[in-house]
Amino acid sequence: MKINEDLQVLTKHETSLGKYFRMIIIPAVDIKNGKCVRLLQGRMDEETVFSDDPAAMAKRWEDEGAEIIHVIDLDGAVEKSPQNLNSIRKIIERVVAHIQVGGGIRNEKTVGLLLDLGVRRVIIGTQAIRNPNFVKDACKAFPGRIVVGIDARNGLVAIEGWTKTTKIKAVDLAKQFEDCGVAAINFTDIHRDGMQTGPNIDETRRLAEAVSIPVVASGGVSTIEDIKNILPLKEAGVVGVITGRALYSGSLNLKEAIEIAK
Repeated sequence: MKINEDLQVLTKHETSLGKYFRMIIIPAVDIKNGKCVRLLQGRMDEETVFSDDPAAMAKRWEDEGAEIIHVIDLDGAVEKSPQNLNSIRKIIERVVAHIQVGGGIRNEKTVGLLLDLGVRRVIIGTQAIRNPNFVKDACKAFPGRIVVGIDARNGLVAIEGWTKTTKIKAVDLAKQFEDCGVAAINFTDIHRDGMQTGPNIDETRRLAEAVSIPVVASGGVSTIEDIKNILPLKEAGVVGVITGRALYSGSLNLKEAIEIAK
């Protein structure tokens, strides 16, 4: 069986053997103005600063067992081009864990720039809606390195750093990228992001069951019980879960979550 070297889980086509693989717990490091912050429901004016040193936060999560760090350039998402490259570079220099980066990625040149910095995977969000062919071309140019970020409100895709909501259903968008080489889909329920109200199990399952692409869940994780509730979604093809505010507030212990996910 083929092992996904980044997520270290079986591919989506083997998820019927869910009990034989573990789900990956992925801590988030969101960067705004060079600082590690968390937003409420993606609102740029609802931020909490947790550290002036994003690289130190990434190192903390790696020391607690993280194998992948989810890094979002929040300023880049709004400005439509990376704005915190120096912070991203420092994270890469500080940790051994794989880094996946999103925010402001609008062209192949930017993808190449991030990969050259040492980023393991690049997350394409807004452009997946605006220019699906860009995603498909990037998958061909950088095999196994492209993740599609699908962020939704009430099942409808949001773009431009979550500042605009489209009329496109998340499931319909995901289906456009079947068989083009997308490594994974990061699915975020915006209403739950940063709110610690529990993940949207039903919507995540619906998306995962609709495509053959591995899905990573995001948004709403608050406690270890939420991790336990997500674990059965392995059978549907959910291979990981991203968590942020719960780790920073202390309501979720990363080491414990990783152990349970194993």
